[in-house]
Amino acid sequence: MSAHEATVLIVPGLRDHVLQHWQTLLALRLPRVRTVVPMGRSNLDCRERVMAIEEAAASIDGPITVVAHSGGVIATLHWARQTQRKLQGALLATPADFDLPMPEGYPSMAALDAGGWLPVPRDALPFRSIVAASRNDPLARYERGAEFARSWGSKLVDLGEVGHLNPASGYGDWPQADSLIRELEISASPCWLKQLITA
Repeated sequence: MSAHEATVLIVPGLRDHVLQHWQTLLALRLPRVRTVVPMGRSNLDCRERVMAIEEAAASIDGPITVVAHSGGVIATLHWARQTQRKLQGALLATPADFDLPMPEGYPSMAALDAGGWLPVPRDALPFRSIVAASRNDPLARYERGAEFARSWGSKLVDLGEVGHLNPASGYGDWPQADSLIRELEISASPCWLKQLITA
């Protein structure tokens, strides 16, 4: 495996397995991929999710690019604080703003706090990252996504009005994920390899 050929580690949010979710569809078409087992909203133990990410990462030989969505972004942040693994990069799509109350039907702040999610980590990440934020996300205002990106040292990508980037918002497949993953791979490549790829 060459240096730019990372395995993608998919970290889902607070959901069960959903066939038409873009992360599920992404996993079906990528040649090198692992998916952290979804745990749904009934299990809000952040520590268990962090352990599941570490277990999945341990099964990967070679460089890793994380692709996280929603609450999976927050779980990834907690994992990044304690893992010894070197990441090639992370695509952090529509991070849920757990520091503020969410809409009815989602976990309360008290439940998230009890589960060990709060506060949302604001440490600068020790690897390249892209925050993809929505202009009309019911779980995080765009300005909050931009604030997160600044705190984490991430590049901010404005997705426009894509809701929470899930089937309830009309997604389905999200082809832009492929190009953003590729951007992380190219930025991690040696200079000579970047020239070869972009030539």
